[in-house]
Amino acid sequence: MRILVWPVHGGWMNAFARGAHEYLLPVGDAAPPGLPGNARAVEPGRLRAEDIDVVVLQRLEELDETERILGAVPGRGVPAVFVEHNTPKRRPVDERHPLAAQDRIPIVHVTHVNRLLWDTGDARTVVIEHGIPDPGHLYTGELPALGVVINEPVRRGRVTGTDLLPAFARTAPLHVFGIDADLLPGALGLGPDRLQVIGDLPTPRLHAELARRRAYLHTPRWTSLGLSLLEAMSLGMPVLALAVTEAPRAVPPDAGAISADPEELSAMAARLLADPDEARHRGAVARAFAQERYGLDRFLTDWDVVLDDVVSRHRARTRRAGSETERPKEGVPS
Repeated sequence: MRILVWPVHGGWMNAFARGAHEYLLPVGDAAPPGLPGNARAVEPGRLRAEDIDVVVLQRLEELDETERILGAVPGRGVPAVFVEHNTPKRRPVDERHPLAAQDRIPIVHVTHVNRLLWDTGDARTVVIEHGIPDPGHLYTGELPALGVVINEPVRRGRVTGTDLLPAFARTAPLHVFGIDADLLPGALGLGPDRLQVIGDLPTPRLHAELARRRAYLHTPRWTSLGLSLLEAMSLGMPVLALAVTEAPRAVPPDAGAISADPEELSAMAARLLADPDEARHRGAVARAFAQERYGLDRFLTDWDVVLDDVVSRHRARTRRAGSETERPKEGVPS
C-alpha cells in the first residue's frame, strides 16, 4: 500500500514505517533523520499523483490538510484511520473524542487504557499496542545513577512527575535526557551531585548512554504509555515506574518496581544501586517481557490487519454507492 502519514511521534513512526508498505510523508524534500528506507518525503503539491491507498491520521488538523492536498475527504474520498496517542486532556472519565460522532474513520488506540478512558461514541475502535524495534541488549548499569527521559519537564510539570524528582534524587543521582532538560537544575534547585542533564540525544546515542545507568525511572502521572519506558526495558534495564495508566500492564513486578507510592520506588532504587547483580537480573526480565509483548513483528502484523480492513470496507462502500447510482429509478426506462 501507499500510506500517507505525518511524522508526528518519532518513536512510533520509526516502528510504523518498518512495515512492507510505502510511507509517504508530506514534509517537502527530506524525511526526518533515522526513519527506515520505506519512508519517503513528498512535496504536498505532488501527492495527488501518488495514488494514495490509505491515510493514517494522528492530529485533528490533518483531516483538513488531507482534503486540501489530496482533494478527498478522509473516510469518504479516501480510506483513513486515526491514531489516538494520548489520554484525554480535560476530563479523564467522560471526555468525548472529536471523532466520536462518525463511523467511517476507525480510531486506533495505542493502549487499552486509552480506549477505556475516551468516550468514542459511534466510532469503531481497535487497540494496537506499541511495537519497539529491538535496540539490542546494551545494558551495562556501570553508573550508579537513575536514567530519566522527559521532554519539556519544566513546562509539563506535574503531568510528567517533575515535582517527584527531588525526592528520588535524595536516594540516587538522576541523569536526565530529553528536550529542555537543561531547565531542570534551576527549576528544582538540585546541584550536579544530585542531577546531571545529558540532554536531547539522537536515538542510537540515547540508547547507548541510557543503558550505562543502573536503572530507569519513569515518573509521568498522566500519559498513554511512554515509549522511553519500553525502550529502556528492551535495552535490558530494570525499571522503576509509577503504577498509573498503562504502566501496570507494561511492567511486570520482577522487572524492577511498579507502585503508586514513590517511597516504594525509592526503596527499590537504593536496593538496585547496592546490588548490581540484582539490577542485571531484573533488567533481563524487563527485556524478555518487552520483547514478547511489544515486539515489532506483532505490531506490524496488527497494523496490516487494520489497514486491510479499512481499505476493504472503503471499497465495498464505494461499490455499493456506485450500484445505487446506476440503478434505474422506478418507472423510468433503463
